[in-house]
Amino acid sequence: MDWLQVVILALIQGVTEFLPVSSSAHLLLPSELLGWPDQGLAFDISVHAGTLCAVVFYFRQTLFGLARALMPDSGLDRTECWALIIATLPVLAAGFLLKELIADEARTVVVITTTTLLFGVLLGCADWVSRRGHRRHTAIRTRDALLIGCAQTLALIPGTSRSGITITAALFLGYHPTVAARFSFLLSVPVIVGAVFVMLMSDQISMSVDTGAYYAIAFLVSGCFAYVTISGFMYWVSKIGLMPFVVYRLLLGFMLWIWIVEGL
Repeated sequence: MDWLQVVILALIQGVTEFLPVSSSAHLLLPSELLGWPDQGLAFDISVHAGTLCAVVFYFRQTLFGLARALMPDSGLDRTECWALIIATLPVLAAGFLLKELIADEARTVVVITTTTLLFGVLLGCADWVSRRGHRRHTAIRTRDALLIGCAQTLALIPGTSRSGITITAALFLGYHPTVAARFSFLLSVPVIVGAVFVMLMSDQISMSVDTGAYYAIAFLVSGCFAYVTISGFMYWVSKIGLMPFVVYRLLLGFMLWIWIVEGL
């Protein structure tokens, strides 16, 4: 990869990781459509570490409070802690069982196009339901967290969007969009930590002094843009909802479908 590709891909990761549009799809498309080489595992670790630092820094006070609540004899409410733990378990199990199958069979433009359209429509339906029903501003309940966690397993399929499917599930369960987005972002912390841990355990990591600067830039770019994206999205979703992202997904899906058909 050259510097331009590093910056563009890191920017894509930083912007799309927390938007309901699928970061994995947007990172895969340049290699499929433009012929760019695979960025490699070390690059993936760098950009994921950058986005992890961004979300941890943005929610640092909340995460500190959750950590305090888990301390013995803290006397603090642990409902949200348990909700996050429960919602994380399904994707950990599914990732362990289905990782190889998804890596071998699901990383194609056809799959990305299908999931982009399908889950874009679902997000639109959830947004429509949310606008017309009673919207709870309370924290996510543990029983609802399990359902959101099960929905999150679908994000293992490229093009689904982890934030998109978790927000969709929370909206269908009657939660306000800001509550849904906040829980989705907090839920990303253990998920990204798990993903980085799995990648670090791989024997396919290749890094040298010559490429270290690339990965440092990727870390910084993805982290900075992720932080700005989180801040902007939390404001955006409270004002006008999620329909702009639905429209984007549908337009992207239709353009990809046309590209596939013309390439046959």
